[in-house]
Amino acid sequence: MSIVPKETIEVIAQSVGIPNLSSDVALALAPDVEYRLREIMQEAIKCMRHSKRTVLTTDDVDSALSLRNVEPIYGFASGDPLRFKKALGHQDLFYLDDKEVDFKDIIDAPLPKAPLDTSVVAHWLAIEGVQPAIPENVPVDALVPPSETKRTEHVKEDGLPVDIRLPVKHVLSRELQLYFDKITELAMSKPESVLFEKALASLATDSGLHPLVPYFSFFIADEVSRSLNDLPVLFALMRIVRSLLRNQHIHIEPYLHQLMPSMITCLVAKRLGQRIADNHWELRDFSANLVSSVCKRFGNMYHNLQSRLTKTLIHAFLDPSKALTQHYGAVQGLSALGPSVVRLLILPNLETYLQLLQPEMLLEKQKNEMKRKEAWRVYGALLCASGKCLYEMLKVFPGVLSPPTRQVWRNNRKIAITMPNKRKADSNNTLQQPPLKKLAIDGTMSSMPPMSMQSSSESGGGPSTSSGPGPLSNESTLSGKGKEKLGISRAQKTQTALAQAWREDVDAGRLLASLFELFGERILSFIQPPEMSLFI
Repeated sequence: MSIVPKETIEVIAQSVGIPNLSSDVALALAPDVEYRLREIMQEAIKCMRHSKRTVLTTDDVDSALSLRNVEPIYGFASGDPLRFKKALGHQDLFYLDDKEVDFKDIIDAPLPKAPLDTSVVAHWLAIEGVQPAIPENVPVDALVPPSETKRTEHVKEDGLPVDIRLPVKHVLSRELQLYFDKITELAMSKPESVLFEKALASLATDSGLHPLVPYFSFFIADEVSRSLNDLPVLFALMRIVRSLLRNQHIHIEPYLHQLMPSMITCLVAKRLGQRIADNHWELRDFSANLVSSVCKRFGNMYHNLQSRLTKTLIHAFLDPSKALTQHYGAVQGLSALGPSVVRLLILPNLETYLQLLQPEMLLEKQKNEMKRKEAWRVYGALLCASGKCLYEMLKVFPGVLSPPTRQVWRNNRKIAITMPNKRKADSNNTLQQPPLKKLAIDGTMSSMPPMSMQSSSESGGGPSTSSGPGPLSNESTLSGKGKEKLGISRAQKTQTALAQAWREDVDAGRLLASLFELFGERILSFIQPPEMSLFI
């Protein structure tokens, strides 16, 4: 038996214009109506569950009707809560108290706005630390446009108004604000604590800190200019810069113009720290390494970065009015940029600078102990920079100080060279050999033209162009015309390469001799032990 009574079917039939519906037909239609109702409600419950809700709504019923290809029920949706009233005489029967609305009022009322479906749209919260002014972001209510009196001030000479663009407010989350405040507090108050070390490790690895980069760069630039007398704070700020440079998840290139002046200030400032015992030399060395790492990492993106830096440092190094501490920072910065910079910028001015520096190092001429120590610091920096440059050149040309590979002896101002794996010539065998072979063997023993040590120096340091006797002459006589041309071209290329290598090799030897004259035996500590023993 159906739960839908036949009376309900008769009422529905009368509402659609069928007044005389027999009882048998009503009883037959009741089970089918119940089946359709159950089917629609089951589909509506599925839609409710897929929407992660526990309350069935009219939208679920409309969705179920759409799934069954039935036209949904149209009508006005009310956002007010439903008001149920209890039917008189029935304890478990409730009905909705629908307000009677005049049809004329509904016709005259304006159409409501179409409801928007719930959806997810992606948009940019911030681009390079700046919040874009789009409708999805929070509107900037704090910025007030300039008044009419201020607008009239920004007018060109020709009378055309200037377009003033208001800055976009940068919105940070509460967590990022707390993070920034905590790190700045540790840098200013507890730069040597264990918690600050953990904070630096977080700065170097965390991937969500890009919105804080402009704040950190402004904080570092501001505090460096204020805290030149506080060495621990300056060191903490430079360590923050190093952590930001090590973080691979943030793009720090747009903020290098704010960080580079701070690093150069900690490198070539006249005075860092307030106490005499402050070790500002370590801070200058640390800043030099930071500047070098920036040039190596971003030099290909900014082609004039290293040129501008070297220009600033060489001006500080060659300016006699600068303090010795500034000279030390400039030398350390140039040395950190590599041996090529040292060879091009420091070594040509080294002899003249040491002549001016020597009186500052002597006790008889400089009575101020502090300035005398500073002069010795600069001397040590120059020694290390020159020694590293020499060491790199000796790695490229190790034959400058290495012993010869052949056995050489001097006899009557002539040099004889013996090949270690060459068989000795027998007088009996030489008589039976052909003329060319005999000439080759005799050439190695007695007919070899004399080579004096003066010949290389008199010829201007170039390689000898004479061809070797013996096998070379034999090969040249036996070869054809094509081989002779090929041999000549190869000989020309070999001579050019040998001339270039000989010139650079001689430059390395001259550099060692000149540095030995300037620094004495101190420069020998930068030479490898086997080569140094031969030189001594």
